[in-house]
Amino acid sequence: MSSPLMVVGIALLGGLGAVARFAIHSAITHINPADFPLGTFIVNVAGALIAGLLIGAAVGHDTHWLVAVAFLGAFTTFSTWMFESERLAADGYARSAVVNIIFSSAAGLGAVALGVVLGRML
Repeated sequence: MSSPLMVVGIALLGGLGAVARFAIHSAITHINPADFPLGTFIVNVAGALIAGLLIGAAVGHDTHWLVAVAFLGAFTTFSTWMFESERLAADGYARSAVVNIIFSSAAGLGAVALGVVLGRML
């Protein structure tokens, strides 16, 4: 069973992850207001890289819960990625929707793999 301190840590880091995602996504969208959802792409790939680092570094159970589940769970966003892909298709940008899905999947998998390799070097 989780300790009260772990529950508080998960809540705080989850909140921090959500705020970090919002801030980074907003900054990228402000700099590059294109139709392609670049902010979500960058946040999700960065999260995948960090997840790979944690896997490769074989962090402990508590660190995994705090960073991977709490922070990265709130930082990355599958639902927004899918919503933005659907919106692209519905707005007549079907090619961009397909590119978003394929490129994000490939980049995310590549980022995890790179993170694992880098994490093992730590």
